[in-house]
Amino acid sequence: MPDHYVRTRVPHPKQRGFIDSTAKRKIIRAGRRGGKTTGIAIYAVKRFMRKRRVLYGVPTQDQVDRFWHEIKMALQELIDAGLVYKNETLHLIEFPGTEQRIRAKTAWNADTLRGDYADDLILDEFQLMNETTWSEVGVPMLLDNNGDAVFIYTPPSLSNQTLSKAIDPRHAAKMFKKAEKDTTGRWETFHFSSHDNPYISRDALDEITEDMTAMGYQAEIEALDIDEIPGALWTREMIEKHREKAPRNEAGQYLLPRIVIGVDPSVGKGTGAECGIVPVGRSATRHAYVLDDCTVSGLPEVWAAAAVNAYHDHEADAIIAEANNGGEMVRSTIKSIDPSVNVIIVHATRGKIPRAEPVSARASRGEIHHDGVFPMLEDQLCTYVPGMDSPDRFDAMVWAVTDLLLQSKGPLKKVKVKGI
Repeated sequence: MPDHYVRTRVPHPKQRGFIDSTAKRKIIRAGRRGGKTTGIAIYAVKRFMRKRRVLYGVPTQDQVDRFWHEIKMALQELIDAGLVYKNETLHLIEFPGTEQRIRAKTAWNADTLRGDYADDLILDEFQLMNETTWSEVGVPMLLDNNGDAVFIYTPPSLSNQTLSKAIDPRHAAKMFKKAEKDTTGRWETFHFSSHDNPYISRDALDEITEDMTAMGYQAEIEALDIDEIPGALWTREMIEKHREKAPRNEAGQYLLPRIVIGVDPSVGKGTGAECGIVPVGRSATRHAYVLDDCTVSGLPEVWAAAAVNAYHDHEADAIIAEANNGGEMVRSTIKSIDPSVNVIIVHATRGKIPRAEPVSARASRGEIHHDGVFPMLEDQLCTYVPGMDSPDRFDAMVWAVTDLLLQSKGPLKKVKVKGI
């Protein structure tokens, strides 16, 4: 089919880079309004015109609609001439009687893409998707024709990570770093900020700095993956260096004299706010082990039930709950779920940083270990600085470690065996 029927926009230089790339796997890290949707629509049309089967997946319907608008605009002459079939319900354009097509679908998780296949799979806003969208569904889609894949993401700020369906909200950033190290030519990485789009307002970009936090601006506009920020009390290196399993017996049960559940209730933060719930244990050598992150969102009865479940699952000695905002309501809510639970209410008499600094100092000396990988907790530890909104997981862990290492000064009890 002659290309003169196609009317795509003229790509800007950063878009041109990934449109013309021949790599089998491409990952694009772009700022908001940087032109990634328009650019990938141009890419999709070009692949379609090369008789390929293109599948575009993105989390929400609004995002599908933006891509779909660009596709229809580019192929309108073919549509008007009746040379291709268009289905608005399925967001599909194809040449009748062939496998040559473009289809756009919502893809919050793997299940929404199952049952299809493609020569070109495009996963947009990939940072918001569950990892299995690619690993369990996307990969097999490309087997028939040794297809290509494109991943697009904008680095998430902490404030919008809760929107993600990902197990690890940084999975896209980790893929980008891995792709940067590829020497085979199979992978290629592309990075451009909102400033690289010549078609958006310079004045608006200048003014937006007044409306965003510095961290949000770096992530959403500059498209920078932020692992940690200056002034944070934890670093990734600190956590990784001391990550290790808690003492266990041959049956896999914890050998820890005391286990507590740190809880930072979501009282007064709104019904959708998270309640930090972090189980931590203390070893016979007075080291603390972060055992899990059981944080949940919801009403008091939801987080109270989750805290009680964590208490029993880890055979804990106490729930340590901060109650500056809730007072006795926090204790009574937890007790309403299970009256037998030992609840210790603590009150913040100092600011967050003074409370956390002694805990951070213990971590830097190798006295605090993560028994597993807890992405969202570790994000909060490595990115919290004074002035930011209160981080729930961070607070819950600090309360638990404070009880275990800074409050209990007497000799340890005989080691008890605790199941997991």
